[in-house]
Order: sequence, then structure tokens, then C-alpha cells
Amino acid sequence: MASWDDVAAIATALPEVAEEPIHGMRAWKVRKKLFVWERRLRKKEIEQLGEAAPDGEILGVRVPDEEAKLALLASEPEVYFTTPHFDGHLSVLLLLGRIPRVDLEEAIVEAWLCRAPKRLADAYLAEYRSRR
Repeated sequence: MASWDDVAAIATALPEVAEEPIHGMRAWKVRKKLFVWERRLRKKEIEQLGEAAPDGEILGVRVPDEEAKLALLASEPEVYFTTPHFDGHLSVLLLLGRIPRVDLEEAIVEAWLCRAPKRLADAYLAEYRSRR
């Protein structure tokens, strides 16, 4: 399963990414736009989730739209979840210890594509396709 070292390696391999901690937690941005970050559950969120509150390290990831968010939540509820704090926000939370590295990479790249400027994202995708 994935680790913070995996998150850092995947995120920083993407163009123009910087690791910039937020509130003492790890976070990665592309041109100052947050796309993945370490996220601890707040006391209120733990109360809201009750027994469903997960243990373990949590990564927040941006998603392209509400449809993608709902699809992730429905398809892999053992990995992806949300809290009321993120209602209406294009982000999901994932349990780092439950996601295979290959799926983590897909989630991080997708999050990066959501936040990267269009030209940068297009150049990345063109280079990726040329390597396949």
C-alpha cells in the first residue's frame, strides 16, 4: 500500500509542483494551486462520522467535478470518503494505507490535471501519450 514517500515522489515528478506545508501538514501545489494534501480529521468530523470515522493517514485530493467525486465514493468506499466539511467542494479524502500505489498515482495525476494551467496540462498529456 501507499506511503507519504510515494505521495511525494508522484506529486513532485509532475511539472511545476512544489511541496508547501499548510498548517504543519504536507501539501503539494502546482503554480500555487493546491491539488493534494495531508488531512487529519477534525474533532467535529470524527463526531459526525461516528463509528465510520477511519483510522490512518488521510490524503485530500482534488477531483474534476461532482460526478467524479460521487463515482470514487461509490466505487471504493473502503478507500475514498468525505465529510460534511467537503460538501460542495471538488475534493475527496482517501486512506493512504488502503490504496495501491498505481491507484494513488492515478488519483494524484488527475488532481494535478484539475489544477494545472491548461497549457501545462496539455503539454504533459501530449508528452505522456508520446511515451506510450
